[in-house]
Amino acid sequence: MINKLIEKIRKTNAPIVVGLDPMLNYIPKHIQENAFAEFGETLEGAAEAIWQFNKGIVDATYDLIPAVKPQIAMYEQFGIPGLVAYKKTVDYCKSKDLVVIGDIKRGDIGSTSAAYAVGHLGKVRVGSKKYAGFDEDFATVNPYLGSDGVKPFIDVCKEEKKGLFILVKTSNPSSGEFQDRIIEGRPLYEWVGEKVAQWGEDHMGDEYSYIGAVVGATYPEMGKVLRKLMPKTFILVPGYGAQGGKGADLVHFFNEDGLGAIVNSSRGIIAAYKQEAYASYGELNYADASRKAVEVMIEDISGALSNR
Repeated sequence: MINKLIEKIRKTNAPIVVGLDPMLNYIPKHIQENAFAEFGETLEGAAEAIWQFNKGIVDATYDLIPAVKPQIAMYEQFGIPGLVAYKKTVDYCKSKDLVVIGDIKRGDIGSTSAAYAVGHLGKVRVGSKKYAGFDEDFATVNPYLGSDGVKPFIDVCKEEKKGLFILVKTSNPSSGEFQDRIIEGRPLYEWVGEKVAQWGEDHMGDEYSYIGAVVGATYPEMGKVLRKLMPKTFILVPGYGAQGGKGADLVHFFNEDGLGAIVNSSRGIIAAYKQEAYASYGELNYADASRKAVEVMIEDISGALSNR
């Protein structure tokens, strides 16, 4: 799957991923009204609004981008109907040949970790048959519990030819409370990055490992250090746009080959119509505003990479 992701990045010339993290207040009124007219102001109505909103954005952007990253919590808050919308979104994106990164941030051990891995990336046995549950292409994993939490995911990835992005240095302001702690002279995120690179050495695609890392765009200097520590690790970079990251800040996340990183923007793209720069599109044309925001982001990152 890492080979497919790289192939699609090369084809689109867009090392970006659109975060499908819908909140009801991002969804234009006409979509909400249509969903509520059919299902009422219920969890089912909310889930329908989310699904129609996502579909509009995917239809408007899929030809420009290699991948999407739905964040499962945005769906889970609407209970089972929300998870149905999540699954419909995953399946629809895959039908458009997009790589799907399930942003699930799971982190447990033993059989629990294995069950998460099977549910999201593998196949579960039911009698004599096997079924894929959510069937994303990649998943995000929290490594706080160590190898016991990560290995079950790696085993499933190996079997299914899928991949992981493991949290190394996250983009949130308080990440340093733990991640920047000095252990034997080095910050914890460096130790985690080194471990991710080790896991990756045994699980290589053609050019990069399918065991990737998450490193926030809000910490470019740390990104530079981690890029050197993890030369064959693909880095998922959250924090672009709404969280403050810009293309010029991100060049250090990429290798000299122009690869090695994929940058995520969520509300900066899916709620673009709410920004002053795209206000002229209006609510009805929210998806066109998202497409324009994607084009601007691609230009920003490509320009920064060619000027470094």
